[in-house]
Amino acid sequence: MAPTTISSLILFLFLLGSVATATVFTLQNSCTQPIWIGTVSGNGAALLNSGGRLSIPFGSSIQLTAPAGWSGSFWARTGCNFDSSGIGKCAIGDCVGGLKCTGGGVPPATVVNFTIGTASNNKDFYDVSVVDGYNVGIGVKAEGGTGDCKYAGCIADLNRYCPKELQVIDNSGSVVACKSACAAFKTADFCCTDDHSTAKSCNPTEYSKLFKSACPSAYSYAYDDTSTTQTCSNSNYTIAFCPVIVG
Repeated sequence: MAPTTISSLILFLFLLGSVATATVFTLQNSCTQPIWIGTVSGNGAALLNSGGRLSIPFGSSIQLTAPAGWSGSFWARTGCNFDSSGIGKCAIGDCVGGLKCTGGGVPPATVVNFTIGTASNNKDFYDVSVVDGYNVGIGVKAEGGTGDCKYAGCIADLNRYCPKELQVIDNSGSVVACKSACAAFKTADFCCTDDHSTAKSCNPTEYSKLFKSACPSAYSYAYDDTSTTQTCSNSNYTIAFCPVIVG
């Protein structure tokens, strides 16, 4: 093989290796009810699933593909009722836009956040947050990636441990979600605002400690330990809603 041909092949392989590939999210519903996935994107990134137009019946899953550099969030919406035009609402996790979310979910809702790597930096960042409260468990598993790639999530049923003052109760009397202390009391110390708006002045509370004890790998308040953010490279991800319950 001629030297120029070898050089061209090496260059091609180098460029091929530097191209970031798309990331596939497999979203599984193990809840005992249908869920509508709410999703928003950040930094002008592509909107996946039209913001949440597809529902997932119990025991089923859907796949969504995100381009390199995508960032955004997913959460489960429950108790939803939409007409043929997509007009309607959800009892828990509702969002601006109706069927297709154009803004974030209404707390309380458990949220999973992602920032997908690029060709120049292929490291992904992901975390599960109960900062805005909890509705269903979420577990995130990296598939086929390299690096730490740790499991992330909140798989304990926080609705079982939710203090009465934070409970969201449906018409049957069941606890269907657990508010954050910020949403319940709207004070600066619980919301990490005003004089409590820095990592030094915003401390964990009795409520965030309860959430952290049940879900140690999830963000429990605004300035939670950064170890709750996981990293992985060149991975796909399985996001399970209502995974196996512990505790």
